[in-house]
Amino acid sequence: MLLIQQHHCRSLYLYIPIITLTLHKINHLFTSIMSDKLSRAMQLIDTAHSEDPNKITINEKSIPYEMHYAQKCTHYLTQRAPSASETLQLAVRAQHLKRWEIPRASYPMTKIGYHSWRTFLKKRQGELAAQMCLEAGYSETDAARVAALIRKEDLKKDEETMALEDVACLVFLDDQFEDFEKLHDEEKIVGLLRKTWAKMSEEGRRLALEMGLTGRPKELIEKALAA
Repeated sequence: MLLIQQHHCRSLYLYIPIITLTLHKINHLFTSIMSDKLSRAMQLIDTAHSEDPNKITINEKSIPYEMHYAQKCTHYLTQRAPSASETLQLAVRAQHLKRWEIPRASYPMTKIGYHSWRTFLKKRQGELAAQMCLEAGYSETDAARVAALIRKEDLKKDEETMALEDVACLVFLDDQFEDFEKLHDEEKIVGLLRKTWAKMSEEGRRLALEMGLTGRPKELIEKALAA
């Protein structure tokens, strides 16, 4: 193209607009395709969430709990990583994918049983999410990346995995801690809070402190951090 332009200078100004327009169209098309894939994958994930038989009432409206949890996760991801990749967005949205199908009671009510349950869930949720990503048009590499994030691989080395962990901790503090606090003694709660805090990045901790927790939750968090 450049050689042609050099020999036909009068045509130069004809080529430039065409090239510019073509690149603009290609870029727009590429963006649209990526957005469409993300939208399709999110829809598949949310359809699964909508099947959760466990309900929660928000603003006088009953919705599936896992849909509520997923929306909370996405909300905190926008704060923790505003420019999150599509694979991270999908992994965060799919963290608890169909978790209700494998209840905690299906494993022994012991520490080993709990860890076995969590390990199985992460593997299963990763596989389910990866399959949905493939159905939505993502590559096997991207689908595998989503699954790896859900399994929280390389937690302390991978920034995206760390962001996902921060989101999980933030949602726990915001949405689940109050109910958890009612079921356990103070020693266990303070111990859990210390473990949660240790898992979080500095940015995650900053966001947690800005939540504006009050009352008993705030008191317990202060105790955990003071030790």
